[in-house]
Amino acid sequence: MSYDPIDHDFERGLHNRRAILGDAWVERSLNNANTFNADFQNLITRFAWNEIWGRPGLEQKTRRAIVLSITIALGRWEEFDLHVRAALLGEEGNRLTPDELKEVLIQSAIYAGVPAANTAFTHALAILREVGPQIGYAVEPFAPAATAHPGIGREGRTASLPALHYSVRGPRNGKTPRRTVVLSHALGCDLTMWDHLANLLSEDSRVIAYDHRGQGSSDAPAGPYAMADLADDAARLLRELDSGPVTWIGLSMGGMVGQELALRHPSLVSALVLANTTSSYPPAAQAMWEQRIATVREGGIAAITEAVMGRYFHDGFRAERGATVERFRRRLLTTDQDGYVACCSAVGGVNTTARLPGINVPVLVIAGELDAGTPPAMAEELAKQLPRAQLRVLPQASHISAIEQPAAFAALVLEFLADA
Repeated sequence: MSYDPIDHDFERGLHNRRAILGDAWVERSLNNANTFNADFQNLITRFAWNEIWGRPGLEQKTRRAIVLSITIALGRWEEFDLHVRAALLGEEGNRLTPDELKEVLIQSAIYAGVPAANTAFTHALAILREVGPQIGYAVEPFAPAATAHPGIGREGRTASLPALHYSVRGPRNGKTPRRTVVLSHALGCDLTMWDHLANLLSEDSRVIAYDHRGQGSSDAPAGPYAMADLADDAARLLRELDSGPVTWIGLSMGGMVGQELALRHPSLVSALVLANTTSSYPPAAQAMWEQRIATVREGGIAAITEAVMGRYFHDGFRAERGATVERFRRRLLTTDQDGYVACCSAVGGVNTTARLPGINVPVLVIAGELDAGTPPAMAEELAKQLPRAQLRVLPQASHISAIEQPAAFAALVLEFLADA
């Protein structure tokens, strides 16, 4: 039997050590090995870097975050500095962005204490100033009062009336936005229905979400409203925010507003995602909207809540995700009654079908396989009338498909944006 001179545990550990800390640092460490510390170098290479870092159960980026958190909690600042520098300059697949590093440090303030996090920020900032030019990151003055929670955005209200409540998330990568995206919600909902998608898209885009008039935290002027009113609201919001042309993502009523916006203010729209929506209703459905208005006026929104939840979400989702359904039930029940009725008038009277050929931008139409309110047949007609539309149907999705199937919905949006 031949003898293999290679210590594979050591070589595997050395490979991982180089991938995480970088060749230059590892070479310096190895070159400084001597008769006194060589055994220790061998130990940590085989144990820490092979036995622990070599386990495939966690991604290397996750392990980096764990190491940083523990070194902060224990006050191991020499080790912390080593791993911060390595995390920022590491291989593409495992390095941390300055934003990700910041989130680890902010998290540590909760579980390791504010003094430890404060020290960590001081150390990390010094390293960022040093390596910033290598990674394209500049540390610049910025007022604490001007910051906004990245998972919520900077909130505001339009100066023009009726005042619309909105949020703006800037791109987290710190670069110029690839695009501006507007997220437009369904009837009886508000801008929070888009939080998952908004946070995903704001990695590299400016993302605007807002509440329609009569909904959420926006003003509710006397109705009834027309779809043109809602589209003009959107136009003045975008002009106040100096958005330029946007990618409009609207679901249900939000999709109707997007169609009307593209027709009335074409310079403001560069692409459309129209989900679970329609361009018009047949007479029977129009009568249903009239009946809904009458029911709410007589018995309040509570009189229609359970029926609406049944249309929003399919039976399986309601059975398995009761807390999510309850969240949307509370939102519907707390919607301004007059504002809700006024928006029902706009939705029931939507009629853009004959004008759709005039929308000459890329359009993604998304339908829910189980959607009874705007069934796939309506989506097919919508896509057929739009010159540059593509249709996708989400399985196991009813009317609020972005909530029932968030990952699948987001995947369709990202695929569309890559080509739009």
